[in-house]
Amino acid sequence: MEPLQSLYAECEAACHTQRGKETATLVFGDGKANHPRLMLIGEAPGEQEAVQRRPFVGKAGKNLNEFLEAVGLPREELYISNVVKIRPTRLSAAGRTVNRPPSREEIAFFRPWLYREVGIVHPSALVTLGNVALNAFLPEGSTIGACHGCWRRVTIGTADDCTEVFPLFALYHPASVIYNRSLAATYQSDLATLRDTLVAYGG
Repeated sequence: MEPLQSLYAECEAACHTQRGKETATLVFGDGKANHPRLMLIGEAPGEQEAVQRRPFVGKAGKNLNEFLEAVGLPREELYISNVVKIRPTRLSAAGRTVNRPPSREEIAFFRPWLYREVGIVHPSALVTLGNVALNAFLPEGSTIGACHGCWRRVTIGTADDCTEVFPLFALYHPASVIYNRSLAATYQSDLATLRDTLVAYGG
């Protein structure tokens, strides 16, 4: 079994062991899984992602694809994943199952699996999408408002007794543009900065 598939199988088994029947579907990464230029990381799958078992295929994914195409970063050349591999849900007042932000416990459970995933995929650089993904790598309390559009270097444990340093670029989550159109220009500018500085930071 390939290392990434083995990791997925281990993660799924551990998740089912811990969460039992509560866990229906896990959504793992998608794209170029062998040393891509970029690994994009969001917070968690939504409804469509859980149905299709692929990250970023709903409305936020459509926004992300459009922005990537606009700056010449084809999705098929990247690897895309999430911090949390399950769809976090709650019941609305109307009794519908809707998305919710991942809990601290969910983030803590999946963070080591994410780090191992990064180590196997070994991208030239990481791109975080939103606060949840940002805080998976930077100290808690770091905000996307303060960190977006800038490069940093992060050190993570990608395997037992092994740490690696990766360049990291922070972006707003593409869903944020759906709810706040005033961020569209900022998002476009940040992506242009990513494109123009990628060779220097991410190869």
